[in-house]
Amino acid sequence: MSAAFDPTAAARFIADAHANGDSFRNLEGDLEPPTIRDAYQAQAALSDIWADKYGPVAGMKIATTTKVMQALMGIDHPCGGMIFEKRIQHAPARLNSSDYMHVMVECELAVRINRDLDAPGSAYNRSNVRDAVGEIMATFELIEDRNAVYKETDARTLIVDAAWNAGIVVGVSKAAPAGMELDGIAGRLTVNGAERDAGKTDDPMGALAWVANLAADHGHPLRKGMVVITGSVLATLPIEPGETFVFELEGVGRTEMQLDG
Repeated sequence: MSAAFDPTAAARFIADAHANGDSFRNLEGDLEPPTIRDAYQAQAALSDIWADKYGPVAGMKIATTTKVMQALMGIDHPCGGMIFEKRIQHAPARLNSSDYMHVMVECELAVRINRDLDAPGSAYNRSNVRDAVGEIMATFELIEDRNAVYKETDARTLIVDAAWNAGIVVGVSKAAPAGMELDGIAGRLTVNGAERDAGKTDDPMGALAWVANLAADHGHPLRKGMVVITGSVLATLPIEPGETFVFELEGVGRTEMQLDG
């Protein structure tokens, strides 16, 4: 970490911006993380600041995984973010639009791990994380981008800001036996009963391995019982007041939420 950079100060700026309803802007000057590693140090500091409000870190997400999203954001690598315990909701969930500045939604396969993934040195790959998957569930990720201009968003600030995670809405969990293929599961989103979009899971174990390596490398490894969301099956989209979203993953289950005005 750079001697001039204070990760807690950067984290405090982000926390205050959320509390004040400020639009997203990149960290600048002394608050700007010099490196990606510094940004993750500030993200960890944010978890300490938010612990009283949102509880402990109970999982992680992966963002900017696809070439399309990387092009949209102007970021050429994945980014990891924290999911807080009190921000995990169970379907069917009712959300209040006043709790968000600009909420967006992603439809994902979530996994709950059944053992610690704390080995150092990029020890994890698609094969050896599969037996750490205890349960799976259809999940919505809530994204609070605070009206960011995506193309102007700096990856380091995105990382400090917990990769914009504002919680998840999980469906009923299902056991994931070793022989169950998790790649290519068909997913379908309906909005107010009408089909909106469809897609398939894409390399969820690659995503889990990446997150596990990232977390272990930064000294905050994934622990038994944590939830990891593995990347959106469908394009990111907004939810409007009065809309009910239902996302189903074939052979896994469904999740549901409604946004109230």
